[in-house]
Amino acid sequence: MTVPDVSLREYGPAVSVPLSAEIGRALAASGILRSSTPDPCRSGHWLLRAGSRVGAVRTPGGPVVRITPKTPVSRLFFLLGFSLDPARAWRDSGEGTVDTGAYDDVVPALAHAVERQIDGALRQGILQGYREVEESALVVRGRLREAEQVRRHFGRTPPVEIVYDAYTADTAENRILRAAAERLLRLPGVPDPVRRRLTHLRVRLADALPLIRGQELPRWQPSRLNSRYQPALRLAEAVLRGTSPEHRPAGADPLAVDGFLLDMDKLFEDFVTSALREALRERGLTARLQDPHHLDIAGLVRIRPDLVVRTGDGRTPLAVVDAKYKVEKADGLLNADLYQALAYATVLGLSEAHLVYAAGRQPERFHEVRGTAAGPNGRGVRLYQHSLDLSREPVQLLTALREIAGRPTVNALHS
Repeated sequence: MTVPDVSLREYGPAVSVPLSAEIGRALAASGILRSSTPDPCRSGHWLLRAGSRVGAVRTPGGPVVRITPKTPVSRLFFLLGFSLDPARAWRDSGEGTVDTGAYDDVVPALAHAVERQIDGALRQGILQGYREVEESALVVRGRLREAEQVRRHFGRTPPVEIVYDAYTADTAENRILRAAAERLLRLPGVPDPVRRRLTHLRVRLADALPLIRGQELPRWQPSRLNSRYQPALRLAEAVLRGTSPEHRPAGADPLAVDGFLLDMDKLFEDFVTSALREALRERGLTARLQDPHHLDIAGLVRIRPDLVVRTGDGRTPLAVVDAKYKVEKADGLLNADLYQALAYATVLGLSEAHLVYAAGRQPERFHEVRGTAAGPNGRGVRLYQHSLDLSREPVQLLTALREIAGRPTVNALHS
């Protein structure tokens, strides 16, 4: 029996879907969804509820699960493009980061964006480079591998064991681009015109060896020679890291799931911290991301603020920032967020902490904490709340973050 596709919405209501127990348990253990539980009202059905992950996955023998983001897809890919290359995106005010065409679903937009980036990278020809090759040959080329010659052939010639540098298209950069094109061709929902263009690109990259599934991606170093490849490489790596996870439910065989998923919680955090770091740099300040500290003197409880604002020399902390994409409580901030922000400020000896939320809260407010009055002005610790409306244009988002970045500077000068 053919199982129809399942459409869910990010943090939306649960949907009852006919599923086998094996696939239902696999989805429950995978982390793809917020929850996957048997439907108590319908035998053979499971209640699927999406969380922060958006995109599409295909389960063997089960449905294609598509999760629609609340954020417009074009804005979602702006966040992704900015996080992949913040310096360039900040310099260009976010313009031209990722081209998603006219597609309003995650996977078609992703496939279009990657195809356009790879096509642009290859427009001036396939990048080639030198790679060390070791082989047995009938003639000497390059250098003789003396130890291997003796071990394998006891001094007889030919063949000879040689090593040489080959000028080839089989480079780390081309392997990554080929692997991304091949991975996209396996995803559900790739439009036919985009699929045909991806197939053509895969043929052009045929001299690059395919990657072995499960192995680490080959390393490449940014350089003048591969500068035209770099936007495509960053997006291709995002594809390869966000697709085809393998999930193993307890007591079951591995269940391979093909798809592409973006974690909106992580994407929002990466965007906010990357953009704030660039804005702070303009003001002569530095920022440390995921700065590790301990809550207690014994060093048993670790904390990792998303971003700590410091002076230009990096020595003195000025403020702490935490990004929060999802707020569970409909009528305001979660108390836990405030407690967390206060803990960060206390450990770092700061007079302020900032919480940056996605749209849905008041534009800005602050809470002055009782019993924390300190400094020459006698002011207590302040916990600021900021809100970013992700439906706004990129330049407006970056302007809002510039304003947030200015607060630690102004407040530090008056403390």
